[in-house]
Amino acid sequence: MTEKKMIVAGMALVAGLSAFTASAQVRLKGEGNIDEVISAMTVEEKVHMVLGTGMAGPDATFPGTAGSTYPIERLGIPAVYLADGPHQLWMNSRREFDSKTYYTTEYPTSLTLSATWNRELASKMGKGLGEEVRDYGLDVLLAPGLNLVRNPLGGRAHEYFSEDPVLGGKMAAAYVNGLQSTGAGACIKHFVANNQETNRTGNDAQVSERALRELYLKSFEIAVKEAQPWTLMTSYGIVNGTYTPESHFLCTEVLRDEWGYDGVVMSDWNAGKDAVASMKAGNNMMQPGQERQYKAILAAVKNGELSEDILDANVREVLRLVCRSLTFNGREITNAPDLKAHAADARVIGGEGAVLLQNDGVLPFAPSVKNVALYGIASYDIISGGMGFGGVNISPFTVSLVEGLRNGGYNVDKTVQKAYSAHIQAETRRIFPHGKPPFSLVPLQRPDELVLAAEPLAAAAGQNDVAIITLGRKMGEASDLMSRQFNLTEGERKMIEAVSEAYHAAGKKVVVILNLSCALETASWKGQADAVLCAFQGGEQIGNSITDVLSGKVNPSGKLPVTFAVNYGDAPADKNFPHDIEPVMDFSALFGMKENQEKKDPVRNVDYTVYEESIYVGYRYFDTFGKEVSFPFGFGLSYTTFGYEIISSAIDGDRCELKVKVTNTGKVAGKDVVQLYVSAPKGKLEKPTKELKAFGKTALLAPGESEVLTIGWNVMDMASFNEKTSAWELAKGTYQWHVCSSSAKVEATATQKIAKERTM
Repeated sequence: MTEKKMIVAGMALVAGLSAFTASAQVRLKGEGNIDEVISAMTVEEKVHMVLGTGMAGPDATFPGTAGSTYPIERLGIPAVYLADGPHQLWMNSRREFDSKTYYTTEYPTSLTLSATWNRELASKMGKGLGEEVRDYGLDVLLAPGLNLVRNPLGGRAHEYFSEDPVLGGKMAAAYVNGLQSTGAGACIKHFVANNQETNRTGNDAQVSERALRELYLKSFEIAVKEAQPWTLMTSYGIVNGTYTPESHFLCTEVLRDEWGYDGVVMSDWNAGKDAVASMKAGNNMMQPGQERQYKAILAAVKNGELSEDILDANVREVLRLVCRSLTFNGREITNAPDLKAHAADARVIGGEGAVLLQNDGVLPFAPSVKNVALYGIASYDIISGGMGFGGVNISPFTVSLVEGLRNGGYNVDKTVQKAYSAHIQAETRRIFPHGKPPFSLVPLQRPDELVLAAEPLAAAAGQNDVAIITLGRKMGEASDLMSRQFNLTEGERKMIEAVSEAYHAAGKKVVVILNLSCALETASWKGQADAVLCAFQGGEQIGNSITDVLSGKVNPSGKLPVTFAVNYGDAPADKNFPHDIEPVMDFSALFGMKENQEKKDPVRNVDYTVYEESIYVGYRYFDTFGKEVSFPFGFGLSYTTFGYEIISSAIDGDRCELKVKVTNTGKVAGKDVVQLYVSAPKGKLEKPTKELKAFGKTALLAPGESEVLTIGWNVMDMASFNEKTSAWELAKGTYQWHVCSSSAKVEATATQKIAKERTM
C-alpha cells in the first residue's frame, strides 16, 4: 500500500470509528426516532434486522417458540419474541434447570370457533391467547389463519375459518382485536391461497384475479381493515407464477397501497427462494433467517442490485414492530395467566361451536337417561385439535369424552370401555411396534375401528339408555388427506350398522358425534342415527363441551362454516386438488435445506393447481347449480325454534342496513344466527345465486322473547371485480336481501334498488 493510500485508509478508519462512536449515543426511544436509529446502523446490522434469529431451541429464552427479531443492544433495540398459534400458544412446557411447568390453554380450532358465528367469542378467544402471550413474556402470536377452506381434505382446514370470506374475515378481525387489546400482536396468515399442503413450497396456485380478490384475498382485506394486525405472514406457495413473499403485487400494491396496511410483512418459516426479491416486493422480514439470505441481501446492497433505501424501508417496518412490542415498552412477566378462566372460555366456545345436524328428539337427553355406552375409537381417543406447528401441544387439562360425561352425571358402560381400551392398546402396539410414536406434522395412523359381536352389543343395549358413536378425523400441517378419508372406513360403516341395529332392536336411541377437522361424508349413513352432532374439535374442554350440549345445559346454536357434500368430487374444486397423493413429509423442503427444483414436466395439482372453479367455491357452487348436499353451509338445528320478521331495510349513502326481529317461538331458551345473503340483478358479470354479506347472533332468548338485530354492510360489498376494467363494479337494478337460516333456506326477503352502476 502506498503512503497516500495508507493516509486515505487511516482517515476512513478514523471517520468510521467516529461515526460508530457517535451512533453509540443513539438509542431507540420510539417511533419518533426510528430514522435516526437507522442512520446509526451499519449495513450489516440492517441486513440482520430483516432476518429472524432462528428457531428457539431448548436453551433459548422461550424454548419451543418460533424465534425472534434481531436485537442490537448498542442501539437499544431488543428482540421481539414470536410464538406459533392459532389455537394455543406453542412453547415448551418445561425449561432447562427450571422446576416450573409453563402450561398454555388449548382452545377450540378456528373452524370450531367459526361455527359459533359469534364475534364476541372470537374476541374472547383472541384476548385469552393474548393474555398468555403477554404473561409469559412473548410479543406476537403467529395467528390467526385466514385462508379459504377450498377443499375438505386440505391439511390446515382446521386452522382456517370457513369456505366463505365474510364469515372468515369477520371472525378473524374479532379474534385479532381481542388479542391485540392485551398489548400483544397478531399475525394473520398465510397470505394468500395456501389451500393445500401437498408440495406447499413449490405449488403454483393459478387463480383468476376475480376469484383471488372476491374470495381468497377478501378475508384478509376484512381483517386488515377492521383490526390492523401488527404483522402478516406470506405463504410458502406460488400464486400465478410468483412466490408470495416475492410478489410486489400482493405485498405492496394490494396490501399497502389499496388496503392501507401499516404493519410488518414477514415470510413463513423458510418460505420463498429469493431474499433480495422479497425485500424489493415489500416482504419486510424473512423468517427464521438463513445465512444464505444474509449473504445475498448484503451482497445485493453492496453491488447496487438492492437500493439501500429499500432495505431501510424494510428495516423501518421491523423497528415499528419493535416499538409496539411489550418487550420494548416493558411489562411484568408473571408466568401466571388465568388458565382456569381461559379453560372456562374454551368450554363455552366448544359448546357454542357444536352444530346439531340431525335430531329426532333424543337430544337433549331426557332426565331418565343415566347410562350410556360409547362406541368408536374417537370416543376413547377424542381429538381436541389438529397437528403441526399451528396445532397444539398436548394439554394436561384435556377433558376426554368419558370424563366429560361422568362430570355431567352419566354412567359410562365399563364393559364396553374395557373392550375398546384393550383394542386400542393392541392396535397401538401393532402400529408402533418400537414404542412411542415419532414426532410428525403428518397425522399418524389411528387404530382400526372395533366392531363388537352381536351378543355383547345386545347385552349393552339392554343395560344402557343410549348409544353414543364418535367418528374422528385428524389433519396436520404439510400433508393433505386422501379422498378415501372423506368417506367412512369399512370398519366404521360396520360399527354404525351393528350398533344401530342392536340399540334400535332394544327400543334405544343412537347418537353420532362428529369429531372432525373439516367436513365428512354423512349422506350414506346418517339415516341409521337418531341424532348427529358435529362437535368439530373443541380443545382441552371438548369432553365437557360435548356433554353440555347432549345434556341440554347448552342449547346448540352452531352453524356449519363449510358445506357437507354428498360425495367427494361433487364440488368442482375437488377435481383440482391432490386428493389421491400419499403424504410425504419432506423436511429438507420445509426447513430450507435445499433449493426448490424446477421440474421439466410439472405434475398437475402438485406443482401447479388450476382454480378452474373460479368464484364457485362451496355453497356458491352448490346453491347456484342446484347440486344436492348432505348439509348446507350455515345449517344448524336447535332445541327450540325461531321466527323472523324484517322490520326495515335501507341504503344510506355507502351503507346498507337491515333490521330483523328474531323471536324464540319454541319452549326452551336459545340463541340464533341471522345470515344475510344478497342476490344481485343480472349485470355484465356472472354471479352466484346469492352470497353471504353480513351476519349477527342474538343473545340467549327465553321462550317468546324477541331481539331486533341490526345487520349492516357496505354498498360496494355487493360489487364484483371486473378483470377487463380492473375495477369493482356494482350493477344497477333490484337487489334481494335474504334473511336465511342457512344458505339453502330463505326465511324472509327485502328488496332494494340501485339506480346507477357504481365502480371503485
